[in-house]
Amino acid sequence: MRWFSRARRARPPGDVLTVEKLDVYYGRAHALQEVSLRLDHGVTAVVGRNGMGKTTLCNAITGLVPASGSVRLCGEEILGLPPNAITDRGIGYVPQGRRVWPSLTVDEHLRLALRDRSGPWTVARVYQTFPRLAERKGNGGAELSGGEQQMLAIARALLFNPILLVMDEPTEGLAPVIVQQVAEMLKRLAADGAISVLLIEQNLGVAIEVADIVDVMVNGRIARSMPSAELAADRDLQQRLLGVKVGGDEGEADDATPDAEAAAAPDTVTVYTVRRAGDETAAAPAPDPEPAAERAVRGFTRWNAADPRTAPRDRLLDGRADPGAPVPSLDEAAATLAERRPDGRAMEFPVAATVGRAAYVAGTFDTKGRELFFLRNCLDKLGLRTVTVDLATSGKPSPAMIHPREVARHHPKGERAVFTGDRGSAVSEMAVAFEQFIARRRDLGGLISAGGSGGTALATLAMRGLPIGVPKVMVSTVASGDVKPYVGPSDICMMYSVTDVAGINRISERVLANAAHALAGMIGYGRTRDGDSSVKPAIGLTQFGVTTPCVQAVTHALEARYDCLVFHATGTGGQSMEKLVDSGLLTGVIDVTTTEIADEIVGGVLSAGPARLDSIIRTRLPYVGSCGALDMVNFWAMDTVPAQFRGRNLYRHNPNVTLMRTTPEECGRIGRFIVEKLNRMEGPVRFLIPEGGLSLIDAAGQPFWDPAADRALFDAIASGFRAGSRRTLVRLPHNINDQAFCDALVAAFDEIVGEPALARPQVR
Repeated sequence: MRWFSRARRARPPGDVLTVEKLDVYYGRAHALQEVSLRLDHGVTAVVGRNGMGKTTLCNAITGLVPASGSVRLCGEEILGLPPNAITDRGIGYVPQGRRVWPSLTVDEHLRLALRDRSGPWTVARVYQTFPRLAERKGNGGAELSGGEQQMLAIARALLFNPILLVMDEPTEGLAPVIVQQVAEMLKRLAADGAISVLLIEQNLGVAIEVADIVDVMVNGRIARSMPSAELAADRDLQQRLLGVKVGGDEGEADDATPDAEAAAAPDTVTVYTVRRAGDETAAAPAPDPEPAAERAVRGFTRWNAADPRTAPRDRLLDGRADPGAPVPSLDEAAATLAERRPDGRAMEFPVAATVGRAAYVAGTFDTKGRELFFLRNCLDKLGLRTVTVDLATSGKPSPAMIHPREVARHHPKGERAVFTGDRGSAVSEMAVAFEQFIARRRDLGGLISAGGSGGTALATLAMRGLPIGVPKVMVSTVASGDVKPYVGPSDICMMYSVTDVAGINRISERVLANAAHALAGMIGYGRTRDGDSSVKPAIGLTQFGVTTPCVQAVTHALEARYDCLVFHATGTGGQSMEKLVDSGLLTGVIDVTTTEIADEIVGGVLSAGPARLDSIIRTRLPYVGSCGALDMVNFWAMDTVPAQFRGRNLYRHNPNVTLMRTTPEECGRIGRFIVEKLNRMEGPVRFLIPEGGLSLIDAAGQPFWDPAADRALFDAIASGFRAGSRRTLVRLPHNINDQAFCDALVAAFDEIVGEPALARPQVR
């Protein structure tokens, strides 16, 4: 006799949910492996990193994916029933990503869910519980913020009057204040006692706060089940199982290494491409092909092989054969590939490089939605988690996961500073808000966008603000021209769209797919040297043609101990070095060639901007500087020199570059600029003045030899310099390219840095 009805259900005694030996396969990929759990009342949370099988568990319980084993709701077997029948029996599902209909209003969502059902949860009660939904009842789903969409998704499930509520990542992408509201609502539901909750959650703090029992999922298995209070009190266990700490620094999670209790993660997840007749290429994760014996040693992994007999063949391709084994010839490898051709393997993703990271797809979804969703779908098929971010300022409904208003709230002056009604200012201010928004994302694995000049300006400001090494791809209609205003000193990959970003066609499809796969490769294979004990610390040096002997001598003296990165002082070169300083990728700087400051003060073409040296001030990085090539200002070919400078001391460096000697007055201004920056540096500083000349052509008998101008520079620096225990000025009677001066630079750097420790650059 069936105990359920469309009216309010009287729950039979016993466990609400019993899952036993639940297995789910995607092809040969073993996603869930004999998962067992019980929920008798209240809230049980399942936590774990991305890719551990949590969403697959939800889908198996609700009938959305085929599974074997047993799932019983209040004692009745429901595994194998269609999803609608499972819902009728008393399971309400709140899916990851909210999944609200963009075109339906809030009220239409709720009345569609209610239909002819009766029970304690009614539309009126929903509006009472969620007053914000009552205020927005006439708004479409796409017009709601992320928090409002989550309220609607929960309310929709409650209107089915379930016995069990299955919630998949209900706090994902929400502001902290909304997260707390969701947590309070869950606690009220649990206290009411009428509904039990199976909570799938990455936010460990929320899970511990609202749940009675916490099950930790690792690689498709329940690794540990314990009371939430026990897990909350054991910080070490949190770190070992999940790589996080409640209330700790979220940034520490990236460096955590789960121990054997967490069943070590596999080296790679292989992605196979699968072709269906008349369909586009789709991708599905493929198994880790290790044999059973090795798997027992390493622990179970998410993608265990269904057939271990294929292991030797697969390991030949995967590069995991024993180090002493012979390397296969090209013919042998080709034959093995031909044998496996039905599998169609495309690439492998290192799990450790992708867990906890998402590919962010950002842009104006009101005008470029098709193209941006195409990028999202390509990344989804490759097995990467994606987050869509809408940067539109039109006020139209948004289909993205992150609503434009959520982005706008990150503007330093608030949301109103973005939505001004003027398109030009709105786009500019949205770019500022997006820069702040993206800098705060803890799960950012990479960022991709597509658009015209406006969309490119919107996205690349945030890209430039990200550290060097974070993958950034911009598909743009302006990528074949001068991209310096968009790229600046950053490592943005600009890809020309060929056709306009205006729909999907045979050309745009290829370009966008290439861009998505490029980002996926960067995220999956981004090189990091964390933990490599052989890595030398990196230092930055600045060089011009006329200071090359000096920089070469310094590099030769230090290259055994440091990875010497030399930057051409052409404006962008100085900016690039300072970008690496801000990214935390340099141990120190030997700024031999500060000539870009002369171009900034006098008006040359190779200025690095007024912010030159500001990264040293911000980071307090050890700094050794000098006056290299401050005797000159740079212009292009002789006929491009401005008219007011035509009568000056000009030197044709080559047919395309003309140098102009700086005057005493200009040198004084340059010196005052430099000393003002030096005095603001709080890290260890040594500044060396070469009184014998600033370049190869500023020496006795050379065309730019001008002792009076050089003296004006030196006196301006010396008269304003505030010496201290960490800041020293040194005047030497040498030309900047003399060996004695080079030796002094090296000695000064060793003095302030000491013996270098092996570096561990923090590349994400």
